[in-house]
Amino acid sequence: MPVPKKYDRRPPERDPTRINDRIRVPEVRLIGDDGKQIGVVKTDEALRYAQERDLDLVEVAADARPPVCRVLDYSKYKYEQAQKQKQARKHQQQITIREIKFRPKIAQRDYDTKKGHVERFLRHKDKVKITIMFRGREVTHPERGTALLERLAEELGEIAVVEQTPSQDGRNMTMMLAPSKAVLAADKPEADGGKPDAQDSAAAESHDQAEENGAEPVEERSTASADAA
Repeated sequence: MPVPKKYDRRPPERDPTRINDRIRVPEVRLIGDDGKQIGVVKTDEALRYAQERDLDLVEVAADARPPVCRVLDYSKYKYEQAQKQKQARKHQQQITIREIKFRPKIAQRDYDTKKGHVERFLRHKDKVKITIMFRGREVTHPERGTALLERLAEELGEIAVVEQTPSQDGRNMTMMLAPSKAVLAADKPEADGGKPDAQDSAAAESHDQAEENGAEPVEERSTASADAA
């Protein structure tokens, strides 16, 4: 259990970067504030060089022999690095894995509905795990599950790639679909009402649960979806 902040007496984490007086080695390879190499100099001389320019001596390559140090404004440098990291995180694509469950003898109406869920998830740049649930003696005919998965992959071929081919584990057969390069390159998902919301996700999960329990699934809206796997 994390310690509440007001009771945490640990000292704040120290910046591991060595600057100015924290640089203890006898000599360093110095890079000036203009980016040009000055060469190997005594650490005291490098520190004076930085102080004369009202800047900091910053160790940028500690593993080098001797360590490499640059003369710069460390506060400005830290701010710029933080901004770069922030921009990098902003441009990272976060992939969510969704799951949609099928039965090998699924009715055409239910197939079309679930296929619509899969298509929408893919267009929102999510991966989709397709699970075929076998019941009773259905497990003796895995070819039906394979044919269903291959049919789905073929029909969604323009927006999906098969990341994991159909494989059976006990009474379940699974396949993983990922968004195609064309979908990933798109700036925004197609306008279809936005991201699937929690209510829609719960509706599709309820549908899948009904199938698992052997009950007749109720008719669901075309906007229903599934929770992440």
